[in-house]
Amino acid sequence: MSKNTQNVLLVPGESGWEIWTGLTGSALELHEVTACERPGDLTNLPSGDLLLLFPVKAITALPMRVTSDDTALFPDLAALHAERLGLRPDPMAGQLTDLFVIAREAENTALLSVLLRAPGEGDMPSRGPKSFDLSARAYPLAGDSLAIWKELGRWVFSLSHQGNLVYCQATSGTSSSPDEALAREIRLALIQLSLQGLEIEPSRIVVWTNSENLNPAALAAGFKAPVEISARPAPTLPDPISKLLPADVRAARREAKRRQNIMVGVAAVATLYLTAIGWFSYGLWKDSALTQKLKQQAAAAAPEGQAYATHMEKWDELSPAVELTNSPVDILSRIAACIPSNSGLRLKTAEISGTEIKLIGEAPQLQAVNSFSLNLDKNTDLAQFDWQTPEPNQSTRGWEFVFSGDIPHP
Repeated sequence: MSKNTQNVLLVPGESGWEIWTGLTGSALELHEVTACERPGDLTNLPSGDLLLLFPVKAITALPMRVTSDDTALFPDLAALHAERLGLRPDPMAGQLTDLFVIAREAENTALLSVLLRAPGEGDMPSRGPKSFDLSARAYPLAGDSLAIWKELGRWVFSLSHQGNLVYCQATSGTSSSPDEALAREIRLALIQLSLQGLEIEPSRIVVWTNSENLNPAALAAGFKAPVEISARPAPTLPDPISKLLPADVRAARREAKRRQNIMVGVAAVATLYLTAIGWFSYGLWKDSALTQKLKQQAAAAAPEGQAYATHMEKWDELSPAVELTNSPVDILSRIAACIPSNSGLRLKTAEISGTEIKLIGEAPQLQAVNSFSLNLDKNTDLAQFDWQTPEPNQSTRGWEFVFSGDIPHP
């Protein structure tokens, strides 16, 4: 990038999206803090190269260690690792995966594979971004560090090794200060990394917040490293920029290229017409048949843009019926994955549509119902739903519950 390029970053803030601007090679400055919870609601974006930083909750981080230092093998090894975990991106949804090197050793490499959830309605800004990356990569920390901050009302954390991102995760915590549940989720993540051969013991813990009343006692009790509290720093441009490219942006770029080719072709045809007309005499201009034909061609080309817009509107209307993520069977499969194994919990009724869910069930133990409720909140594939999980009622058969979820309207 040229140092004179104006960059515009869309960054998920504590409660809404933030807009940062700056020239390449210089520090970014905060342009605006908005209350918008979705990038699609942002308006009056500054001019410049647009970069969207996906929030941590939009991705699944899959760190791993492979017994190879051959860069060409890394994508295939990452794909096999994801398939073993039951994760397979939709090939029709664009480039939803990327791979980053954590550390290299002789015939042994630590990698971070990320899987992006396909963006839904409102998850993309009205102006197509030039590039995409992860918010956790915009705040690098030296050494083995743990960073904790809030994104869009939810606590998230990232682990770094020698300045490279190792893992990041969005938690279910929304409390005003980090609590014991958040500390427990971080410790579980460290244990899972250790089982995969990635021993990370943070020597520095940083909590980024704008709150003056934050209490770090739960973190201080759960970790050996001291806890630092400060305002979140200005983001930096990740280097290199990720290869993430969702399908709708990829399609928009193809359409822009097609329109450009059409314009070049039209300009070439117009040049040929003007050259031919100039070559012949002024009498050809008075030929009514040729003039009428040119007018018909111009009129035929005019509705093309309107026809494309109409086509896209009709396609959007069909999306609730044709999108796989809106299929009741697919949604039920994701819900079933949240049921604790061997818990005896079962669903008696499941009313499911693309925008609303109602679950009626029972379990012999209260703990099974609570675990099921927590799993629904933490499941990234169900993150678009706002869940209502009232306290279950005790019955002669155990505990009965009625949970509901819906997609909030803007």
